[in-house]
Amino acid sequence: MPSTFLLFAVTLILSVDLLTAVVYANPEVTALSALKNSLSDPNKALQSWDTQLVDPCTWFHITCNDQNYVTRVHLSSQNLSGKLVPELGNLTQLRYLVLFKNNIEGSIPAELGKLTNLDSLALSDNNLSGTLPSSLENLKLLKILNLNNNKFLSGAVPRVLFMFRASTSRTQV
Repeated sequence: MPSTFLLFAVTLILSVDLLTAVVYANPEVTALSALKNSLSDPNKALQSWDTQLVDPCTWFHITCNDQNYVTRVHLSSQNLSGKLVPELGNLTQLRYLVLFKNNIEGSIPAELGKLTNLDSLALSDNNLSGTLPSSLENLKLLKILNLNNNKFLSGAVPRVLFMFRASTSRTQV
């Protein structure tokens, strides 16, 4: 009888560990968790971002589509500081990345070029520096690009930023 109980207890513990692994297997939760962990958040804008949840669609400042994919991250004017993370490139259905008027520093990760559904990239009024990644040329659906009031110091501006289609609303570099 004691060995049956022990076997049950071990099975239960392994099941909980497996469930936890499945929760973290969601690439959107992983990406947003990486962003949360890289930022200082004195105003607690990210407090609802419970990384134990499978569904980030319940988090504040996140919008999802009908298939529960993240389509918008809107964290403007939240007094956030820290760096953008390459994992953001795993938000495959993201259409709006809005992080203007914060204190985000460092460079724009090249992985943002994987966000081929991106419509709006608003990173103005931060402390971003370095070069603009050439991978931004992959953002064929981009209509709004706002990067002004940052500290971009070097490198060529990707040609695509000057060749937006007629449907482009606004570009500020």
